[in-house]
Amino acid sequence: MSTVLVVDDSAVDRRLVGGLLEKTLVCTVQYAASGLEGLVQISDLRPDLVVSDLMMPGMDGLELVKNIRTQYPDLPVVLMTAHGSEGLAVEALARGAASYVPKSQLPLKLPATVREVLTRADADRGSKHLLSCLTRGEFSFALANDARLIDPLVDLVQQMMAATGLCDFTGRLRVGIALKEALLNALFHGNLELSEEQFAEVEETLIEEKDVSLIEERRSQAPYSERKIWVDVRIGQNEASFTVRDQGKGFDVSALPAVEQPGALEGQCGRGIVLMRAFMDEVTYNVTGNEVRLVKRR
Repeated sequence: MSTVLVVDDSAVDRRLVGGLLEKTLVCTVQYAASGLEGLVQISDLRPDLVVSDLMMPGMDGLELVKNIRTQYPDLPVVLMTAHGSEGLAVEALARGAASYVPKSQLPLKLPATVREVLTRADADRGSKHLLSCLTRGEFSFALANDARLIDPLVDLVQQMMAATGLCDFTGRLRVGIALKEALLNALFHGNLELSEEQFAEVEETLIEEKDVSLIEERRSQAPYSERKIWVDVRIGQNEASFTVRDQGKGFDVSALPAVEQPGALEGQCGRGIVLMRAFMDEVTYNVTGNEVRLVKRR
């Protein structure tokens, strides 16, 4: 059973977040009322993941992330962000946070985000000795419109990156999260052409792995049923690149908001792009917006 440490200066918010996690996940939740107390708890408890408020007196979430990255590089941190804190949140992602959830969306997004980060961390820890002789790898996939194919592909990428030594545990975790966001966007917003509003309507049932009629309907109808997601992966000791191309209509790349822009962290599509930009050294789209190239360098 995983242990999650919740760090928040508000006792009400701590209990709200802890209750939400214990209700929806199989985990033990511990608490800290400040960043400094959180570091002490980490030393004593050795949790699997930290969920921290970004805005706190004394040591805030940004400073906590910096200290954890230095002292406990294998410990992922998920931040809770308030509206108006976009600039700090982006800086925290750049300094080592594994993900973030807007406080306005905690009931819907926090359990899924914590589950995803824990899954990515477990996959990375289990792959350290699997590909010990690998120095370079290249492969291409043509994925059907099946979300079940995404996690195995991301797991394989993390295993290969562990073998080449391109980056540390936190770096591999963040690359896995960024790649998964690119693949999910290609599937749901690209090939299946779900709007952000439509995706939001079915997201909760997707999290619970239940049948979703709208998605199944799209997958069985032309032209959606004939589309593929093309993925090219190149991983070496100094650089990894991932090209993800869907067969949807694309989107207006020039309309993408700046990651620090108020509200940019709120939407599902915007959130994925923020994570990709924060975790990768280079994120570029083609003219039509149906292909993205992600690059991570040593």
